[in-house]
Amino acid sequence: MDAIGIVVEDLERTRAFYALLGMELPVDGPHVEAVLPGGLRVMFDSASLIREFDPNWPGGVGRTIGLAFLCESPTEVDEVYARVIAAGHRGHKEPWDAFWGQRYATVLDPDGHSIDLFAPLLSS
Repeated sequence: MDAIGIVVEDLERTRAFYALLGMELPVDGPHVEAVLPGGLRVMFDSASLIREFDPNWPGGVGRTIGLAFLCESPTEVDEVYARVIAAGHRGHKEPWDAFWGQRYATVLDPDGHSIDLFAPLLSS
């Protein structure tokens, strides 16, 4: 896989949201993308751009894709969740210690896409 594409209603709100998670997106045009450390690209297109070449595109709200961000520690999961909520975005599931051995939380991006935050629980 080379890229993951996500259609969004408001690219500026999306850019600000993902910056809270450490993903810097360029400020140019209705299509932007970031190259992740492993080379995978995450691309964001405005809904208005999609409608230019596909006028019958039905659109939709969230739940069409989910992304997961690995945090360095369980504490960082809590910190990132708090930073996103403090910036006015919606939480879906507050941080918890999951039975599979990770600190986990879920926030929603401006278009309702599920964004998971996780880190391995520290062994005692």
